[in-house]
Amino acid sequence: MELSTFDYTLIIGFFSLVLLIGIIVSKKSGKDSNEFFLSGRTMPWWLLGLSMVATTFSTDTPNLVTDLVRDKGVSGNWGWWCFLLTGMLTVFVYAKLWRKSNVKTDLEFYELRYGGKPARFLRKFRAVYLGVIFNVITMSAVTLAAIKIGGIMLGLEDWQTVIGAGLITVIFSALGGFKGVVYTDFLLFFVAMGGAIGAAYYLVNIPEVGGIQAMMANELVSSKLDILPDFSDTQMVMTLLVVPLAVQWWSSWYPGGEPGGGGYIAQRMLAAKNENHAIGATFFFNIMHYALRPWPWILVALASLVVYPDIASISEAFPNVAEGKLGHDLAYSAMLTKLPSGLLGLVLASLIAAYMSTISTQLNWGSSYIVFDFYKEQINPNASEKRLVAVGRLSTVVLMVLSAFLALAMQNAQQIFELLLLFGAGTGLIFILRWFWWRINAWTEISAMFASGILSILLKATPLGPFLFATDTGVFPNWAEIPFVMLITTAIWLIATFTTKPESKEVLRSFYKKIQPGGPGWGKVVKDAKEDGIKIDSGEKWSVPSGITAMLLGVVLVYSMMFATGYWIYGRTTSAIILTVIAIVSGFSLIKAWNKMKDNIL
Repeated sequence: MELSTFDYTLIIGFFSLVLLIGIIVSKKSGKDSNEFFLSGRTMPWWLLGLSMVATTFSTDTPNLVTDLVRDKGVSGNWGWWCFLLTGMLTVFVYAKLWRKSNVKTDLEFYELRYGGKPARFLRKFRAVYLGVIFNVITMSAVTLAAIKIGGIMLGLEDWQTVIGAGLITVIFSALGGFKGVVYTDFLLFFVAMGGAIGAAYYLVNIPEVGGIQAMMANELVSSKLDILPDFSDTQMVMTLLVVPLAVQWWSSWYPGGEPGGGGYIAQRMLAAKNENHAIGATFFFNIMHYALRPWPWILVALASLVVYPDIASISEAFPNVAEGKLGHDLAYSAMLTKLPSGLLGLVLASLIAAYMSTISTQLNWGSSYIVFDFYKEQINPNASEKRLVAVGRLSTVVLMVLSAFLALAMQNAQQIFELLLLFGAGTGLIFILRWFWWRINAWTEISAMFASGILSILLKATPLGPFLFATDTGVFPNWAEIPFVMLITTAIWLIATFTTKPESKEVLRSFYKKIQPGGPGWGKVVKDAKEDGIKIDSGEKWSVPSGITAMLLGVVLVYSMMFATGYWIYGRTTSAIILTVIAIVSGFSLIKAWNKMKDNIL
């Protein structure tokens, strides 16, 4: 595949524009750590919402979707579609709480909610655990996708892709900080969305595929079209639908889908102008992320089954790809090689945009943990703002280098996705409950974190995993792996919670006064305070029940929009009309429910 002069012009022009934005905002971003990591907490909802969407575009996401569709069909995406429930819970319950906390990172929350040495240890350890280990794994997945794209589309060696893409991204991230990330995300969103839609339209209509109707009639594709799994296949239903919707969404911590909000989603909520802007940003993100954006990738994945029906056909077409990197996820990049000049340049620019958006966000977020939650708290409490920014820029470079080396050793997107899900299994419920139940303490989180991590390592790196969950030969069905880790982890953290001392009255009362979470879970704290002659009740009506109602309506709205979009594309008009009506009705109901909670979202 050869790029034309026009393609190169588009790509170089895009790179130049992004670097220019980073240079322009670098002076203000470097003024102090608050500017570098949160842009002074002045961001509007629409800019933050677009930034969230752009960040989660990523280069590994279309590869993951392609892997899932080719392996399990369209319904395979329920493994991540289930996190819409988490997202909507964050919108209508947790977004305002995060903004009220006024912390600089979500890890600073630990010393707001907990106290003493356990809280300080938890904050320090999570800074390394999430900011370095988890973050590096996530970035390596994104870089792995870039490696595959570079190898298939440009014939680049792995190291050439890593150095070329990583160098520009790390320079931009170190210069522009959070403001540079968010401003360029605005541009990246439109480039990435335009490239994805343009590629899907063209590739479905190439002669080998023959258009949407011919594609869906192909026997290799027709069996993959269903949005819901085949209910006669118990194994598939449990794996793709029941476990994700019944267990996974609330029990697993996953980057971008944290129960109760967290990570770079929390960072954007904390950067919002106020609570309403935080809510508006997360609501907009969830609509775009789940309802509309997946379909261009799904269409390319389905079309790839016609052109490259198996991994062997991909290997035959691209013999230069190393055997260790072969997988169904390569089919997305393979299909993009068939794009014409101009559109090819736009799509490559969009993939570069997706890569830069995700990596720059992960770098800035992970670096914020290292600076605020590790360096300033544990090493140099009196560090100047200039020194904090310098440490932030240095840690940005180190994180990029670590993720690049790990990416060179990895193989496919679905493998990493499943590993991250398992590592966080059982911890999610804590992140939901800690705002509303006084008895949760620092030892609750510490025990859960170590339990899920150790169990995941045992299942993935020792013979115990295959013995328990191997397909057909395991003691348990393989879909039971996440529930297994969740149940054991939950049992451990419940035991730890009730066998350790609760947080002190002072810590609990201080948290309640600041956040005003309300609800029966804080009844004992409020009662004890009154008995001690201290009034801490905010007097506000508990908003969680109405928030959950709004959450459920939001879930119906987005899922019906997502299904309707798919059925309109499939040409199944009756189903599409019914789902569109459901979307409209649920949308109006959501507006009505929200107006009871607050006059306006924005």
